[in-house]
Amino acid sequence: MAKYLFQVSYTAQGAKGLLEGGGSKRRAAAEQAAKSVGGKIESFYFAFGDADAFVVADVPDHASASAVSLAVSASGGAHCKTIVLMTPEEVDQASKKPLTYTGPGR
Repeated sequence: MAKYLFQVSYTAQGAKGLLEGGGSKRRAAAEQAAKSVGGKIESFYFAFGDADAFVVADVPDHASASAVSLAVSASGGAHCKTIVLMTPEEVDQASKKPLTYTGPGR
């Protein structure tokens, strides 16, 4: 499974829903969304600042992560930024991939 960070910012409508239903209800909704695409929530935290919530989830693939992100954004209650997370070992593998590249201006 791939790991993703969903950075969620509530709209005014979403903030009203959060006030009415509470944080646990939003976590349960995130858990259900992840489960519906074959994934699982690793962590869910509310925060201060530009983002209102940070959710780390294991989901099967990019299409599944995109489906979750699209559903959250389409709800009108939040905007969702999805970030692919990689382990140090995955970066080790990437650094060993042979490729040819020429930088700009060379």
